[in-house]
Amino acid sequence: MTLPPSSDPVETVVPLHEEDISVEKRKVEQDVRVRIHTVHHDHLIDEALTRERVEVERVAVGRPIDAVPPVREEGDTTVISVVEEVLVLERRLVLKEEIRLRRVRTTEQHRETVMLREQQAVIERSEPGERRLDPLPDLAPIAKPQALKEPDDDR
Repeated sequence: MTLPPSSDPVETVVPLHEEDISVEKRKVEQDVRVRIHTVHHDHLIDEALTRERVEVERVAVGRPIDAVPPVREEGDTTVISVVEEVLVLERRLVLKEEIRLRRVRTTEQHRETVMLREQQAVIERSEPGERRLDPLPDLAPIAKPQALKEPDDDR
């Protein structure tokens, strides 16, 4: 660094500089475009399904009774009595048969691969005056998901 000549050899003059900054704000408009597309992926469902069915057993009895027996439970079996009136010299109730309903519960492992859809949003920004060459594609609406239905048990 070179210093200006001075008459006094002891005194040294160092020039100082000062910087100043000016800050301005300006509004910049940008175009924002949001595209949503749907991604499909398979999802494995592995759940235990419980089914309940009713077995019907008819048991012939043929025994005279005094009154109609009420519906009763014997363990997991419901017993419904069927009566008929028989005309003899006197009228009597005869227990004709009993219908026994027993609940049978089975559990089986169910595996099924189902298609799941997921929407993803892509956000694009552009500077003012910049033109887009690719137009926004028409996207089809997504149908409302439906619950899985169990097949009817025809037993």
